[in-house]
Amino acid sequence: MHVGNVFIEIAAILGLATLTGMVGQKLRQPLIIMFLATGILAGPSFLGIIHSYEQIELLAHIGIALLLFIVGLKLDLNLIRTTGPVALATGLGQIVFTSLIGFFIAIGLGMSYLSAAYVSVALTFSSTIIIVKLLSDKKEIDSLHGQIALGFLIVQDIAAILALVGLTTLGASVGEDGAGYLSFVVIGVKGLGVLGGVALLMKYVIPSLVQRLAHSLELLMLFAIAWAVLFGAVSELLGFSKEVGAFMAGVSLASTEFRDSIGARLTSLRDFLLLFFFIDLGARLDWSMVGAQLGASLIFSLFVLIGNPLIVLVIMGVMGYRRRTAFLAGLTVAQISEFSLIVAALGLSIGHITEETVGLITLVGVVTISLSTYMILYSYPLYRFFAEPLKVFERRNPYREAAIDTFAETEPVDVILVGLGNYGSGLMEHLLRRKNSVVGIDFDPGALTKWRRRGVSVLYGDMADPEMHEQLPLQKARWVISTVRSREMNLALLHNLKKNGYTGKVALTATHSPEAADYENAGAHLVFRPFKDATEQAADALTYAMDFLPESVDWPVSFLELRIRSDATSAGQTIRELPLSDSGIAILAVSRGGRIIYEPKPDFRIFPADRLLLMGQPAGLKDAESTLNKREVQEGGADDADRFEIAEIKVAKTSDISGKSLIELLFRQRFGATLVGIRRGEKQITTINPTERLQGGDCLIVIGKAGVIEELKKRAPV
Repeated sequence: MHVGNVFIEIAAILGLATLTGMVGQKLRQPLIIMFLATGILAGPSFLGIIHSYEQIELLAHIGIALLLFIVGLKLDLNLIRTTGPVALATGLGQIVFTSLIGFFIAIGLGMSYLSAAYVSVALTFSSTIIIVKLLSDKKEIDSLHGQIALGFLIVQDIAAILALVGLTTLGASVGEDGAGYLSFVVIGVKGLGVLGGVALLMKYVIPSLVQRLAHSLELLMLFAIAWAVLFGAVSELLGFSKEVGAFMAGVSLASTEFRDSIGARLTSLRDFLLLFFFIDLGARLDWSMVGAQLGASLIFSLFVLIGNPLIVLVIMGVMGYRRRTAFLAGLTVAQISEFSLIVAALGLSIGHITEETVGLITLVGVVTISLSTYMILYSYPLYRFFAEPLKVFERRNPYREAAIDTFAETEPVDVILVGLGNYGSGLMEHLLRRKNSVVGIDFDPGALTKWRRRGVSVLYGDMADPEMHEQLPLQKARWVISTVRSREMNLALLHNLKKNGYTGKVALTATHSPEAADYENAGAHLVFRPFKDATEQAADALTYAMDFLPESVDWPVSFLELRIRSDATSAGQTIRELPLSDSGIAILAVSRGGRIIYEPKPDFRIFPADRLLLMGQPAGLKDAESTLNKREVQEGGADDADRFEIAEIKVAKTSDISGKSLIELLFRQRFGATLVGIRRGEKQITTINPTERLQGGDCLIVIGKAGVIEELKKRAPV
């Protein structure tokens, strides 16, 4: 076909994919399903648009190589020590049990022994490509169940390669020297050679090469793509699959400092090229032979959708994993893969099976890939529905996951922090600096290991899991904080906390305003908006640069912008009390919540998060920065009573301050604390008039020293 026609053909396919994707979006269907549907519609059974199978297959193979390359980039080699045994046992165990049971089912349906063997082998392989794509989209590839699933999928891929070698050997005429039977040995030697070659490259070649290429980001990206495709091609030439080669290419770069940058920039290209994989898979399905196989295909599909996950559940339960981890990992084997179709095509070419058997395997592939996609996308609701009967698959002591946990029930707890990613880890740092006792929760073993090494109590789990709450000290914790940006999980967290009678406060993290409103309506006490908060602080910082600082100054002075931390000694003090005058440092302006106060007076009080514009000698400014943000609570310790606090104090009707105005109480002078707000029912008073009378039931927002706050609480008890 002419090049121009190929271009028009691909344009038509992309247009059809866009239309089906829009329909899927309206119907809230997964894009993978819609892309499969695009391939079916564009294939010979319907519209007949696709003729250039070789070009589309080439793009699909490059997409597969990039997908497995990115997975290899993210592989933590330390996890192999912990997940390797379970991946090997689960992968091999699932292959053995699935093939045996599938064989007897096929025999029971009246198939010949050879056809039954092909069908049983086809049922054992799960699609690494589809599973990795789904887990990556759900951000679960780094979770424990994601790492285990990835491990046993790689085991399956290696077994599939050996199965294809075995079938090729059976189909070939074996010479007198019996060379065909040496194929397995040759494959093993080649495999060891590939591993050795990768190890040498990682040690002697890749670090210096990548460091040199990193001077040009475009060149680094080109190298990464070429590296992935080259390894895939070499792997295929050696008798392995291109998937294994691309994965090893990613592993070879995983130890470099540029792996995150490479992975992030290749994600969009990967998603675009994978579109052709799903279209190619759908277009190659031959529907002419499936009519007579509907009954048998339904039986085999049910076995794959239900039987395969049950096999994984049993194996992982015996090995000491919790049923939730085993269930989520088991769902990843609830479909057959492209390897299954290759096995069927090979059997047909050898003459071992008929076209009817190929049609049966094809139909099972369509059904299981489609339904398992929904099962994985809605894995959490599925688990909640089946959680109770799944207890039979869990040991009384799931020791492998319990070994990850370091929390002791006797420990004091101020905060339970869910999610230890970038934002959660930053929040953890600041909470620990403020002497809070924190328990961290995540399903990424790597994140838990990081904090465990620093002596922080951690638990492996997911707060959307109702049973997770049974292990937590909810009655001790003042706050439960979620930094997870998932509406479904955060709402499930709120529901479970209420169900368990948690009386403390809850803070959630939202990505946009409607989501924040949903959390507030559901009962969250505080909603974090990381991007919005960051933009507000950036705007405050820019205000100085745009409105105050001159472009060029010839004076022998410098300027410094400084943000006051909430645990700093200067928080709560007046400018007069700050140790600045002796060093000749002047405060020119203060920014607070987007408002600028120029030339603040000596009695102006500094609050946490204020931004100060300082002027003075460079050496003096450096000293002022360390002095103003000196932490209030030192290691080995200053008195806790001197610690600066922001607190809520509820006024009882019987309190001696109820019914009195701020003037009558001489609030600041009498208590040594600053009243910054009053919450009265649904009303919030932020501009406080001195004649304002305090009422029973008022919630006072005050700032002051910890000892002062404690004394004030005694005067206004609930």
